[in-house]
Amino acid sequence: MPIRSDRTPSYRLHKPTGQAVVTLSGRDFYLGRHGTPESRAEYDRIIAEWLSLGRRLPGPNDDGQADLTVNEMLVAYLRHADAYYTKHGQPTKEPANIRIAVRALRQLYGNTLARDFGPRSLKALRQSFVGSGLCRNGVNKRTDQIKRAFKWAVSEELIPSSVAEALRTVEGLRRGRADVRESEPVRPVPDAFVDAVHPFVSRQVWAMIELQRLTGMRPGEVVSMRTIDIDTTGRIWIYSPESHKTEHHGRRRVIHLGPQAQATLRPWLRTELEAPLFSPAEADVERRAAMRAARKTPVQPSQRNRTKSRPEKRPGDTYTVVSYRRAITYGIARANRDLARRAGREIPAWHPNQLRHNAATRLRKEFGLDAARAVLGHSSPVVTEVYAELDSKKAAEVMGLIG
Repeated sequence: MPIRSDRTPSYRLHKPTGQAVVTLSGRDFYLGRHGTPESRAEYDRIIAEWLSLGRRLPGPNDDGQADLTVNEMLVAYLRHADAYYTKHGQPTKEPANIRIAVRALRQLYGNTLARDFGPRSLKALRQSFVGSGLCRNGVNKRTDQIKRAFKWAVSEELIPSSVAEALRTVEGLRRGRADVRESEPVRPVPDAFVDAVHPFVSRQVWAMIELQRLTGMRPGEVVSMRTIDIDTTGRIWIYSPESHKTEHHGRRRVIHLGPQAQATLRPWLRTELEAPLFSPAEADVERRAAMRAARKTPVQPSQRNRTKSRPEKRPGDTYTVVSYRRAITYGIARANRDLARRAGREIPAWHPNQLRHNAATRLRKEFGLDAARAVLGHSSPVVTEVYAELDSKKAAEVMGLIG
């Protein structure tokens, strides 16, 4: 069986005729006189269509659509997703999420013609999601990702528009109307459980925890803080993240930092304005220095000069949401080992997103729903622009009192 090459077939000269030629799937396509702009344009067109079909030639049927299998359609769609779902030049998590969603589709219907995949097939696929133990929201999300793949294929004229229209008729599972597990709501963490990890995490991680508790910012917003993004000229500091969750909607995220948040943040401000405030590499240096200081016996020369054949991966300069959460998980495990030794009990696991709910609960209780919505940056898309100025004023007033 020939090994497939991912190299794009080249534009070549066919010497007997003087024409340009390209070979796709073993078939020669003549493009016109070699070296002319017209032949180059024809080459670009044919290659683009060939790539969009997952490196295969179209097989037109009665309505002009290609007879793609679901697998062939997904190859083209995943290539599109890898290029489309990027942010600031970096891939987002969405392509990985899409691949997880389409895994069952490939297993059950990979060899089915994409034009023949209809509502019954989608419902059967959805039931496989339910059977795998996904919660209702997860099932609906994966089902929507499948619909989006077929919608994209219609937009590329790979399958008839009737396929996507038919799949749209399959509604999402509703609460209480389907035999499917409901997800547990994200709840605040009791402050005692948060405080318990303080001795077992780095100074950097504890500062981020405190800032989240005070301001309600998202994990992604706290790990990416830089001095250049913080306006310290007023009584209330203003942090405008370079990147945030809803920026693709054209919204600006403003986080107000009151006296307590300022006191937490002040030691971390840097003269290197674009450097991250919280660095796992710096935390690692501090941890190792503390371990050396705590040694009761000197390091032997044989140990000092020893090098590892496979040294461990060194921490980076910037925390990610994943590494931040991992550091908290590690701190909880260490705290539980200490508690088990002293008191025979332990604290439950919690994660950084819950700290945002801590702030929301406190703000709503003390200042009302509108204040909590303003500080956390929540709003309906319809009224975003109407309430933007009001939200900023309300948020600054509230955080001046408590944050």
